[in-house]
Amino acid sequence: MFKWAQAALANVAGTKEPIYGPEAIKSVAEEAKTTPYTEITKDDLKWQAMESTCVETQCFYFMTDSGKLAFAQVIYSNVAGIRTTCQFNSKVFSLDGSKPHLWCSTPLNNHEFSEDKTGFYATDCAVELSEDGNSYTIKSLNDERSIVNVTVKRTAPGFKVGTTGTTLFGTDPANPWGSMRHVFWPRCVAEGTIATPDGPVDCKGRAMFVHALQGMKPHHAAAKWNFCDFQGPNYSAVLMQYTTPPSYGSTVVTVGGVVKDNEIIFAGADGAVTHTATKGDTENDWPEPTAIKFEWKGATKDGKQVDAVLEGELEDRLDRIDVMAEVPGFVKQIVAGAAGTKPYIYQYAPQKKKLTLKLKVGDQEISEEGYLFSEATFISS
Repeated sequence: MFKWAQAALANVAGTKEPIYGPEAIKSVAEEAKTTPYTEITKDDLKWQAMESTCVETQCFYFMTDSGKLAFAQVIYSNVAGIRTTCQFNSKVFSLDGSKPHLWCSTPLNNHEFSEDKTGFYATDCAVELSEDGNSYTIKSLNDERSIVNVTVKRTAPGFKVGTTGTTLFGTDPANPWGSMRHVFWPRCVAEGTIATPDGPVDCKGRAMFVHALQGMKPHHAAAKWNFCDFQGPNYSAVLMQYTTPPSYGSTVVTVGGVVKDNEIIFAGADGAVTHTATKGDTENDWPEPTAIKFEWKGATKDGKQVDAVLEGELEDRLDRIDVMAEVPGFVKQIVAGAAGTKPYIYQYAPQKKKLTLKLKVGDQEISEEGYLFSEATFISS
């Protein structure tokens, strides 16, 4: 989700779009009616590196055996085919609030891709997919406060919802002017370290990977987002939901799934996110969630009905990111004046009480405690 916070900051400049209505969006949910999900191959992990306006990211989330939470991310951003920038971000969260989070964001120089487009390289940075397509190595020396050297290996198949994982925007579906695509490795193991001023963070533990592509200005695609990364001893659950601005009918698109080692239980576009309790944020008037409910619905390969629910208190937020604070002043004026845009990201990882994933597969009921990392993003009303 930090695709918003750091990438394509110039992209946020621009006026509001006209009201095209819900008929100007072809949700990936349409594909999911007949093909709920598709297991991904190496081809699905290629960088698209579009030459028109886009933000493309690969993000790796780490929940370590020693109780740490961190992520590392590469961002490729293109503004109107005129200017391409790349960024490497990493964040090591301070879960007890005793010190600031370690947030490092570095512009990258001399970016290029491997011949097959599965590897990303820049000066002092490499994110490479293994030959067998089952693991990534993430290396960055770009910031001496956060020297990343981590390997992430999937332990369950990856998936995209529907056949393409892509929602299309535009009044002519044959010639869309925008797109949104997600592919996931929901359950992985990580090993390696992030070297920090406070010593090395051992990343050994669980991980999740998402490759996302927004083929348009981010604030035109989504007015708000919800994200769930749940990792338990045996099960992982991921959910990404965005709501379009009124220009596309305030359409809600949800993609996600539940997996265990070596197996996708189910995945698809039938899910929901409810902020079951909120409080007004005095700084910006957004209804900050304090409790949340994630729901997934679908069927196994052999046709058993599956329902999954994860709900509970979010506890104190880990962080609140004022995205506009990252934007140069002149852009800020354009955005605030023309687009009514005031993006904030709220991040959570409940520590006092673990949340429980409740899974019903046919007649079988399973409950598993685990760790949640969640984001709620508000961009425009």
